[in-house]
Amino acid sequence: FTFALTLIDTVILLSLVIWLIVRRGESPRKVFFGDRPVVPESILGLVSLPVVIVLVAALMIAIRTGLPQLWNVLKNPLEAFLETQTGLLTFLFVVIVAGGFREELQRAFLLYRFREDFGQPWIGVLITSLAFGMGHTLQGYDAAIITGTLGAIWGVMYILRRSAVAPIVSHSLFNSAELLRVFFLR
Repeated sequence: FTFALTLIDTVILLSLVIWLIVRRGESPRKVFFGDRPVVPESILGLVSLPVVIVLVAALMIAIRTGLPQLWNVLKNPLEAFLETQTGLLTFLFVVIVAGGFREELQRAFLLYRFREDFGQPWIGVLITSLAFGMGHTLQGYDAAIITGTLGAIWGVMYILRRSAVAPIVSHSLFNSAELLRVFFLR
């Protein structure tokens, strides 16, 4: 049910975003991907993964040693989906499609609007990162901080590159690596 609902949400949200872009006479391709070629952007997303992993590990260590009260969820409730190989494969599909793809297209749309309508893409990074982080409080306050930080990184990548390809690849690979880590190391 959770997976189906997430995928339905993805279709509805992206349909709404595309409708809003087209309604303004803009190109969804330009908003999401700019003029950059896909392959170099994908490579950038791949190359960013080790940096993202090291940053997350450093943040996690800093939070758990310096502010241990923020580690308020000892076992991520989403780990229940990882009890079987079928659960892992299904969850991998969901975190790539709904996590990496949908969230980064949504972030790109919002940051594009902040840049075009308000001239303030950096305020957009701050607001969207806080919102995305708060959306992960179910996983713990530490996870919300880390997720907000990751959102800021991927948001900055989009603003600097004017393409969501690298953030999509980086986000999807990070989510996949996290699931595989949890599945194989529990």
